[in-house]
Amino acid sequence: MNIQTNEPLVRRNARIAQFAMFSGLIVLAGGMYVSFKIPELFGLSLAALMLGFTLSQIGIYFSNRWGRRPRPDEQINQALKGLDGKYTVYHYRKPVSHLLVGPAGVWVLIPHQQKGKIVFSKGRWKQRGGNLYMKIFAQEGLGRPDLEVVSEIDNVHHFLAKYFDDEEKIPPIQAALVFTNSNAEIEIPEDETPPAETVPINKLKDMIRKKAKEKTLSQVKAEEIQKILNEA
Repeated sequence: MNIQTNEPLVRRNARIAQFAMFSGLIVLAGGMYVSFKIPELFGLSLAALMLGFTLSQIGIYFSNRWGRRPRPDEQINQALKGLDGKYTVYHYRKPVSHLLVGPAGVWVLIPHQQKGKIVFSKGRWKQRGGNLYMKIFAQEGLGRPDLEVVSEIDNVHHFLAKYFDDEEKIPPIQAALVFTNSNAEIEIPEDETPPAETVPINKLKDMIRKKAKEKTLSQVKAEEIQKILNEA
């Protein structure tokens, strides 16, 4: 498997993660100090606490993607190790953060690090269990993966539309929600059909190989798209 990673972006965002986390802690500590030692400056302490919390959330966002090792791209690379050279995975390149192109088709890979029980019910994903403190201060919420899937697929489609004179030449864009935490438990009732494949990361390669057997993308078309992405 070939790997294309935007290393300058990774290094820059890793520095942002460190700065935001460190600055957030300092501002939070300052706000706490003012609130206890100079209570008459309540407005200032409240503003500092809000700013510190905002910075810490920015730090969490950047750290989860670019600061902590292994990073999501490294986890995906390891999970897909063993795929042949007909596949190329693109990290932090246009048009989305993680894109796999090969015999299995064009796949947007959307990693999530949440742990606990991940449930799909009535058209929505929900996270159950886990530590409340960790959810607030150490990891992002699950958010709306359903909207994320639609947005990422649209981004890839619009990007490829610039290079094809006929939209019918654009292959189907597929998406997979990939849960990277080994403590994540995915629960999808038999009568529910999520709009994207939803797999733990250790099952990602098996899923891709299974899809490749359906021969959804010719080698010629895969190489054409890979050439576009390589030159973008």
